[in-house]
Amino acid sequence: MKFPYSFPVTRAFCTYLGQVAFLAGETFTSIFAGRIRWRLVLQQVDEIGFGSQAVVIITGAFTGAVFTAQTFFQFSALNMSSAVGPVVSVALCRELGPVLTALMVAGRVGAAMSAEIGTMKVTEQIDALRALAVNPVDYLVVPRAVAMMISMPLLVGECLFFGIIASYLVAVKLLNVGSVYFIHNMWNFTHGKDIVMAMSKGVVFAILIVFIACQQGLNTKNGAVGVGRSTTEAVVISSLCILIGNFFLTMALNIVFPAGAH
Repeated sequence: MKFPYSFPVTRAFCTYLGQVAFLAGETFTSIFAGRIRWRLVLQQVDEIGFGSQAVVIITGAFTGAVFTAQTFFQFSALNMSSAVGPVVSVALCRELGPVLTALMVAGRVGAAMSAEIGTMKVTEQIDALRALAVNPVDYLVVPRAVAMMISMPLLVGECLFFGIIASYLVAVKLLNVGSVYFIHNMWNFTHGKDIVMAMSKGVVFAILIVFIACQQGLNTKNGAVGVGRSTTEAVVISSLCILIGNFFLTMALNIVFPAGAH
């Protein structure tokens, strides 16, 4: 039986992976060679990090709050309400915090990156950079990649902090869980390796978002319609890669940082 559409799809997929890998290789080569424009990096840190704080704080706080409520409702039936704190804390650190932060940043920052670079591509500003002997990757991609890898772990940490604070308020103030039990159990069952796992995921997700978004922007065609299409594809592909990559990261990092072990 022949599958006439399988080879073009496979070829397109491999081509796309090759383009993203080539862009990543060129970017890291520039970074290790010291071709970093720090003024542009600081501008991107302001746009990515400071600009995303509100959405990350709200996401972390309400995720921690609703997860605490659902955990309490289930655990209280088993007389295990004192275990709410560690369950929420570990879940936020290992899974919910980095994944939800990455998804929100992909929707906000990834779309903006793709739209900005795509607009420059269709208006021939990138060709103008080449005419001025300026490498577009050094000027456009490297600052965004460095800023993203700096900002994402900090945003993940912020998400975890406000998620745990919201969890404490909901559990102790609304659901009458003992504050001593909540803090003591959370402290005993949440370890530094859980925080390291969250930050490690944040860095990987940052790399996925920035290179997918920039690659979509650099390959934009067909004017304004192409910019819209590239922006949409950047968000969708980034989100799917985050969700798929999270599974493999969890399995790999759990070997290095096994759950429950000191």
